[in-house]
Amino acid sequence: MARRRRKDPPRLGIDFGTTHTVVALVDRGNYPVVAIDGEDAFPSLVAASRLTGELRFGSAAVPLRHDPDWEVLRSLKRFLSDGGPATGVLLGGHRFLLADLLTGFLTALADALVEDSNAGLSPGDPLEAAVSVPANSSSAQRFLTLDAFRRAGFSVTSLLNEPSAAGFEYAHRYRETITAKREYVVVYDLGGGTFDASLLRMTGRANDVVTSEGVRRLGGDDFDETIADLVASKAQLGTLSGAQRQLLVEECGRQKEAISPQTRRFLVDLSAFEKDPLAIPIDDVYDACEPLVSATIDALTPVLRDARREGESEVDWNEVAGIYIVGGAGAFPLVLRRLRERFGEKRVRRSSQPFAATAIGLAITLDQEAGYTLEERLTRTFGVFREASGGGDVTFDPIFLKDTPLPRPGSPPLVAVRTYRAAHNIGHFRFLECGRLEAGRPDGDLSPWDDVRVPFDPALRALASLQGVGVERREGGPVVEERYAITAEGAVEVRVTLPEDGFDETYRLRGARA
Repeated sequence: MARRRRKDPPRLGIDFGTTHTVVALVDRGNYPVVAIDGEDAFPSLVAASRLTGELRFGSAAVPLRHDPDWEVLRSLKRFLSDGGPATGVLLGGHRFLLADLLTGFLTALADALVEDSNAGLSPGDPLEAAVSVPANSSSAQRFLTLDAFRRAGFSVTSLLNEPSAAGFEYAHRYRETITAKREYVVVYDLGGGTFDASLLRMTGRANDVVTSEGVRRLGGDDFDETIADLVASKAQLGTLSGAQRQLLVEECGRQKEAISPQTRRFLVDLSAFEKDPLAIPIDDVYDACEPLVSATIDALTPVLRDARREGESEVDWNEVAGIYIVGGAGAFPLVLRRLRERFGEKRVRRSSQPFAATAIGLAITLDQEAGYTLEERLTRTFGVFREASGGGDVTFDPIFLKDTPLPRPGSPPLVAVRTYRAAHNIGHFRFLECGRLEAGRPDGDLSPWDDVRVPFDPALRALASLQGVGVERREGGPVVEERYAITAEGAVEVRVTLPEDGFDETYRLRGARA
């Protein structure tokens, strides 16, 4: 394969997607998509041998999709939404750590970039990368993603929300649409497994994320499944085995990606089921997928309706330069049609490379000469349940609220401090994050983090574990200081000190453990 000749260390924008992973390169003010094995994307696949447990990743897993001796995992990224460092995945009859599967996949990607791409890389070249996660992803997913990239040999300089990265691609292509009166852009990001929407304020070359919303399990995979249900019903396929169902979903996914605004009939090859090809009116396909598109618009609407900045009123629609459609599933024609019906034809644009917009935007952030800056915000509230009433009750204490500005890469972490006098023998902290607060309580999409038990009573500190020790109310307990620090990537650590007796422990919180 022809390679680019490079003088500077390579800088890569990497969008790890549910179905494909896309890489863009910083190349003298241009941001081309890297071709791997002649393709513009690297399949996000993991295969495990049922016999030996051998693993294969990416392009090497593609030929094994229908091999009965192998099991192929198509949507590794979806496991991250509810996973943690100890999460296991059963694949091919063997159990693997999710973190190890992700690291293995990214290691295969790194090898393919060096050996089988046109990026101009040589063995031993440093792999400087900006990477992305869904805006509505949990902090556990952020930790797992960042940790796996680093274990795979990448030097990660920044971790951005996918719609925020796509916002840079918009600014690069359509800067002329941003004016003093219209400085807001809504990024509509429909990928293979998730939907996210972010409202960005663009002033000069500074992008400020105002707010984000999303649906953690809604994407192109769901469209494929919905269309497969329609085809199975129309063709009267009856009960399908797991392998047959997978064949049908893959065929429907291929045909879905070929739909254009001019398509009138949806043609499906059913030779694997010993049936003639099936032609379905395209309006039937759109009708079946309508609830999915409506769900994205329902999630998009609060981004405009509820977006407020400190000291400002609600964002006026007249201040919005446009809605920008990105993500591979955003190419589905019904998406553009419904958004234009809702928000007006002139305001809605679709990226010319929707599958690559995020990767290109990530590459732009690495180009120092481009001069763009980004202020990210928390997309979920982080807090802690604390013991109350001698262990008979709990209260919730929000530490970092949703939409709190995050520090920029390389800047000191954001810090919050809690100081109080302990009223119990043990501090039992149950950390979590949530999509929203309702009457001061966590509500919506909840993601539990670590449980931490702190021995406020010095007599308990010699114990190997506090797991079985009951919480008791104590009068005149020691002064406790909790210092929370959150980095640009969203990683959190808490330092608990008891100044009166010298106790000092730091806990690095890593998210849910499944």
